[in-house]
Amino acid sequence: MVVSLKLWILIVSQYNPTLNYSSMRLQLYSDYEAMDYDSLIAPALDIISEEATLKNEYGDVLTIKSSNENVKRVLHNLFYDVLNVEFNLPSWVRQMCKYGDFYLHLQISEKFGIYNVLPLSVYQVVREEGTDPENPNYVQYILDPNGLSQSNTYSARRSDQMKLENYEVAHFRLLSDAAYLPYGRSYLEPARKVFKQLILMEDAMLIHRIMRAPEKRIFYMNVGGIPPQEIDQFMEKTVQRMKKTPYIDQSSGDYNLKFNIQNMTEDFYIPVRGNDASTKIETTKGLDYDGTTDIEYLKNRMLAALKIPKAFLGYDENLEGKSTLAAMDIRFARTIERLQRTIVSELHKIALVHLYTQGFTDADLVDFELELTGPSIVFEQEKTELYKSKVELANSITDKKILSTDFVYKNIFSLSDKEIEHERNRALDDAAHIFRLNQIENEGNDPIESGESYGTPHDLANLYSTKRDKTIKDVPDGYDEELPGRPPIKLSRYDTDQANMGRDPLGKAGLTADDSPDRTNNVSTFALEENSRLLKKLALSKNKSKHLLKEKDNPSLLDEKNIIDE
Repeated sequence: MVVSLKLWILIVSQYNPTLNYSSMRLQLYSDYEAMDYDSLIAPALDIISEEATLKNEYGDVLTIKSSNENVKRVLHNLFYDVLNVEFNLPSWVRQMCKYGDFYLHLQISEKFGIYNVLPLSVYQVVREEGTDPENPNYVQYILDPNGLSQSNTYSARRSDQMKLENYEVAHFRLLSDAAYLPYGRSYLEPARKVFKQLILMEDAMLIHRIMRAPEKRIFYMNVGGIPPQEIDQFMEKTVQRMKKTPYIDQSSGDYNLKFNIQNMTEDFYIPVRGNDASTKIETTKGLDYDGTTDIEYLKNRMLAALKIPKAFLGYDENLEGKSTLAAMDIRFARTIERLQRTIVSELHKIALVHLYTQGFTDADLVDFELELTGPSIVFEQEKTELYKSKVELANSITDKKILSTDFVYKNIFSLSDKEIEHERNRALDDAAHIFRLNQIENEGNDPIESGESYGTPHDLANLYSTKRDKTIKDVPDGYDEELPGRPPIKLSRYDTDQANMGRDPLGKAGLTADDSPDRTNNVSTFALEENSRLLKKLALSKNKSKHLLKEKDNPSLLDEKNIIDE
């Protein structure tokens, strides 16, 4: 039973390299080397390395962010002057995708930090973990110049082997399968089996094309009255005379008549009996090969394993529309984004080692952020549209007062209580900053420097207050009260005697009849005074006694006596 179990493990391990990955690394690396010569896989690796190391709108491959200008300057010098990531990073990414691992030996100086890096071959490096029981996280690397075939990681060390600590090596690895730990899994591993099948199908196609495609002729030869037992000898002599060609052996110079250089196109000779008309020559058609459908099927499977759209490799596919290619681009962008996270994590380790050796400690040691350029504009547009939709939904909810702002923060933007409080404090800071900019732009005053504000409604109210300046005249209504207290309720003089057109300029009082019994037709004081003035003017008060009108003794001009007779 034990023997059969060991045999089963041995058989399965031949087809499943994850069961014995450490011992099969050389075989896998050899397969990856062969795949790199393929006309489809080699461009695929180039596309992945280029897409993962694109330049942003400012021409930078790697974006460095830090609140400490000194840290930012030191890291910029490390990545762009020492490591030269603009030139070296694409090749590093390509090697990592090809083998699943890539090693950089960091040459460190106590004063200057990392001053040089040396790429290490995957055939010469062994990663060891868990060798120290007191420190389970201890990692070391064994560099063997003789290669993996001569190294035994758990045996006695040889003098030509070099031991490197964890901080001396930057190990870029694709952690997509735990069965390959402590190493990474190659990006080409899912396509390795399909690649071998595709190579076999292509070889079969070529062999079939060469061996079966040529046309052949059939010779019907009249043997006449030759006895049957001599027909074979006659046909053999005839074929030898017509088809055999001496072949010169280049090594000895002798004729080799056994080798028939035309065996692949050898014709058929058939003896027949009859008259001369029975001798004829016919041609057989070559066999048609329809195995290209199988090759196309395997090629599609390999491209699917590589996760690269066919349009990126130059294939003209029948796409229904631009949206189809855009959707494929988004999926490819997510694959590149996963690779970029692996790259950035190891670049972060290199930055930490460099800053530590240069004397940075505490908060300054981790006060930085590294970022690679996004691989797809369509992917960025999709994220922008998503944020835009969330903002529009949040504005709609808050404007209509359907739900609280806490609900919007938690359910739409997925913020925690601490993050909500932080964002609200930042909003207050933004409001204060906007107020300061408005003061500088409109009033020429910086509130932080002067400690005062100008031009606000409160400032104007205090400016016109009589409590502050008693000499100010023509102040607006409501600010001229003598004693502190509540301002007057009604500031307008309309519908009062002080109005310009009187109390009732529209005559609304006379439009409605008032039949209340307690009111009489009393004349106003103004009307009485006006009437007295008219009386005095007319002097009617002097004629109060009655008297008779009598003609005077002196005739007037209109007397009849003054009429002149003609």
